[in-house]
Amino acid sequence: MPGRRPLINTGTRKLALASLVVMAGFIASRVLGLVRSVVVVQHFGTDRDYEAFVAALQVPDLVFQVLAGGAVGSAFIPVFKSYLTREDDEAAWRLTSTLMTLAVLVVGSASLLLAVFARPLTELVTPGWDADSKELTATLMRTMLISPVLFAVSGFATSVLNSFQRFALAALAPVFYNASIIVSTLVLWPLGIEGVAIGVALGALLHLLVQVPGLAAHGMRFRVALDLRHPGVREVARLMGPRMIGLGVMQLTQLVTVLLATFLVAGSVGYLNVAWLMIMTPLVLAMGVSTAVFPTLAEESARNHDQALRELFVLSFRLILFLTIPMAVGLATLGQPLIGLLFERGEFSAVDTRMTAFALTFYAIGLAGHAIVEIVDRVFYALHDTRTPVLVAVGTFLLYLTLAPMLMRTELNYGGLALANSLAALAEAGALMTLIVRRLPGLPLRAVGLSIARTVAASVMMGLTIATLPQLIQALAHVLRSEELRVILRLARSRG
Repeated sequence: MPGRRPLINTGTRKLALASLVVMAGFIASRVLGLVRSVVVVQHFGTDRDYEAFVAALQVPDLVFQVLAGGAVGSAFIPVFKSYLTREDDEAAWRLTSTLMTLAVLVVGSASLLLAVFARPLTELVTPGWDADSKELTATLMRTMLISPVLFAVSGFATSVLNSFQRFALAALAPVFYNASIIVSTLVLWPLGIEGVAIGVALGALLHLLVQVPGLAAHGMRFRVALDLRHPGVREVARLMGPRMIGLGVMQLTQLVTVLLATFLVAGSVGYLNVAWLMIMTPLVLAMGVSTAVFPTLAEESARNHDQALRELFVLSFRLILFLTIPMAVGLATLGQPLIGLLFERGEFSAVDTRMTAFALTFYAIGLAGHAIVEIVDRVFYALHDTRTPVLVAVGTFLLYLTLAPMLMRTELNYGGLALANSLAALAEAGALMTLIVRRLPGLPLRAVGLSIARTVAASVMMGLTIATLPQLIQALAHVLRSEELRVILRLARSRG
């Protein structure tokens, strides 16, 4: 139409290519992540060894997210990018070296301290378990506490590469991480579940090493430094504080889920973890788009190009929901056969499939909420505002703490924890959208609303088609008198 601005221009084509690179890496990582989960649960099922591994992993993840994750990406990239924009490379590398050095010192000290007190810590993480299970959890925790230190440095490496619009190696790093766990599970099987924990530590090392050639190619000059007076360090610290709290709250949600699940039906921790891994597979699409556009969002904000920032945000937002809403419906309607196809062998039984699918249905409700948070948070970070998303995240956590104990006491049991997570995610997404609309006046809300309505309508139609397909086939079989189709349906019903 004359006068109408094209949805895709040269800049967005470059961003689309970057998004595809990131998503390809994320998808490859999630595919390997699923393979990793398949391999692990085939060896251990959802019994106490696997649950101990899941519980033990929560503490290293919490250490990284609270002490280093806050500086990685959201706080670091806008500041680093501002130095590159001013062509002050020396200050940019000095900033990077100082933050990497601080990360090793702080995260390393915290990890060492937690390793010493791992056994008492299990009383807080897994209060509903017996002494032997807690001892196993502590052992696994000590092994995996090396990973936060490595991830802290690797996170900065990823952020540097992303700032230069180089996404391939950074996207490849998680692939090596997952591959390490898979190989360790298969090769170190005589060590039992401890072999998997060793794989986590080795995977974190590979996650860092695979990115080193990219850093060298861009002329990074690392040296041990503690330049605490560097203005960039102070700016990152200012942005990092609220973000640390926000990421800590997110990780606490997972930790509380594990804690509450230890009081529920046996296997609840395992069912919820496998279901969450299934949800993370489509969520990586939202993470891929958000990761790819974030450096450009930060650059447009630094240049005060408000209209360009709005356009990029709206395009990314629409794309993310276009991808994730249909996938949420698909997971809700096809969860059980998908889980059965992927996991049901070895120690993972048909009962495990049904129990996991039950949790997946409730997690799928919140997938769009989690996806929205991914992109809206990054718009706030690009505006150098880490405080607003944190305040919303804290409110969301309090909502989860209110809903989870209530819903787990109903017939939903562990499914209530998944539902509480989804309701909290949708509430967080709604609050963030309300605030960003006020922060960026002039957003084309009508166009966005129509886009979402079309996506929801198409997804609902898809879900109804999937849900009614067996009945349609049965009707056709009756009309056509097809004995083969009736045999297939009987076999499918006997399997379910």
